[in-house]
Amino acid sequence: MADYDYDLFVIGAGSGGVRAARVSAAHGAKVAIAEDHQVGGTCVIRGCVPKKLLVYGAHFAEDLKDATRFGWQVPEDCAFDWPTLRDNVLAEVERLNGAYTNTLESHDVEIILERATVAGPHEVKLASGETKTAKYILVAVGARPHMPDIPGIEHAVSSNEMFHLDEMPKRALIAGGGYIANEFAGILHEFACEVTLVNRSDVILRQYDQSIRDRLLQLSMTKGIDFRFHCEIEKIEKNEDGSLHVTMPGHSDMDVDLVLFATGRVPNTENLGLDSANVELDDKGAITVDEYSKTSCDSIYAVGDVTNRVQLTPVAIREGQAFADTVFNDKPTTVDYDCIPSAVFSHPPMAGVGMTEGEARNTLGSIKVYTSDFRAMKNVLAERNERALYKMITDAETGKIVGLHMIGPDAPEILQAAAVAVKAGLTKADFDNVVALHPTMAEELVLLK
Repeated sequence: MADYDYDLFVIGAGSGGVRAARVSAAHGAKVAIAEDHQVGGTCVIRGCVPKKLLVYGAHFAEDLKDATRFGWQVPEDCAFDWPTLRDNVLAEVERLNGAYTNTLESHDVEIILERATVAGPHEVKLASGETKTAKYILVAVGARPHMPDIPGIEHAVSSNEMFHLDEMPKRALIAGGGYIANEFAGILHEFACEVTLVNRSDVILRQYDQSIRDRLLQLSMTKGIDFRFHCEIEKIEKNEDGSLHVTMPGHSDMDVDLVLFATGRVPNTENLGLDSANVELDDKGAITVDEYSKTSCDSIYAVGDVTNRVQLTPVAIREGQAFADTVFNDKPTTVDYDCIPSAVFSHPPMAGVGMTEGEARNTLGSIKVYTSDFRAMKNVLAERNERALYKMITDAETGKIVGLHMIGPDAPEILQAAAVAVKAGLTKADFDNVVALHPTMAEELVLLK
């Protein structure tokens, strides 16, 4: 057996890389992990965790308005201070960075805080010029926001920079129709920012059920978020007062304070040295892997967003765990990508698991759909005319639930438990046999007609 510096060298200390490193070390492997930013990766440092904290902060805008109907005397001049929220969120990110670091160190994983690239099937090169060898290399470098090549793009920001803004903009233009675009549209709007969302097509959140995404569009427009469909940004110019002039062919120009691009993410494979080990990429630049996350090079594996399978943090963690169990615990393990629940932390949030109605009709042909369109009790007393929508899709012949989708307060929290039932293959009758937990919004799931 060849003599290597490590049994495993992980490039990238995000959710997938950290899990793989920690578990591999627990299985007895000598492990090192390299990271040129902060330990924790996109989700913890500049993604879902700080964004969810902004969502919580933004929701107080509606809660404070509703509070007066519940007897609370809220001052009319109740003001929001962006630097306070921003700094508190960044402090929490720093705490999590420390927690992830401590977890790795407690498992005797060596942390190397510099960029590493592949230099061969068993070799990595550090930014300092030093080289390290390993029996196995795991690439877990994730993805980055896509920024288009247009004039003035240097004046725009990606989701990475949204957590570090010096001040809250008064007017914002967001390009994109996915979850990042819609989540930041809701956040900025609640912070009293005039928000316009532009999208190349006329569909937002394409992967979600049409009824649910249409309800979000309706509620977002009612709240005051402006949408421009079949619209693209051609160029951005900076005005003398510091504002930005945005040109959009076929649409009127706009002057705004912030332009955010949320138009997808690109795997971080450029200049990573993968060609030195003949690691194959797909047409989008993502690393191609087999069911065990092995690349075209037998000693190199890859997990997470860099593989462009399912770009979700819990999936990357599952892939990291499966890799460690397969390679260092002699327990070949694959990840089941079927029936993965997902959510959009919009205002209100939406969530779904399984097939959409359209997918079910195309796949099964004969289906039965149950819905509940209602106003949450809290919204009734608050005189907030905002309705929730729950939708259950079943196989008409067996009654098996093949999809569950919802939009409304706490929808992601409710769906997580319900997703277990959908994954387990339960039927509509199984839900009907459960006594309702009253009064809750979740009880609608066992009362659907």
